[in-house]
Amino acid sequence: MPERSDERRIQADIQLAANGPARLWRNNTGALKDQRGQLVRYGLCPGSSDLIGFRTITITPDMVGQHLAVFCAVEVKDRGRPTEQQVAFINLVQQAGGLAGVARSVPEALSILRL
Repeated sequence: MPERSDERRIQADIQLAANGPARLWRNNTGALKDQRGQLVRYGLCPGSSDLIGFRTITITPDMVGQHLAVFCAVEVKDRGRPTEQQVAFINLVQQAGGLAGVARSVPEALSILRL
């Protein structure tokens, strides 16, 4: 079984490679019990991608010079497969016009981000 650090290394490499036209942040999701024993959930939402952020693009000629931030989500996998919730999140982002997908390497992530 691959070490968890493999995914972390890939995530860090993707963040560095995309920096500039895109900004990606690590999105940890999960839950834990607080000091009173109450469950506290963290992260964007269940199934949300490992790296989330935006990519700046220049839009069509009728709005020359203006920029638009497009939501981006990259689910990083070293060998495993995305869960149903992760696939649903990626599909939702894509259907809304965002850039999203599963990446196992920096080149795959840059392709998702269209860089």
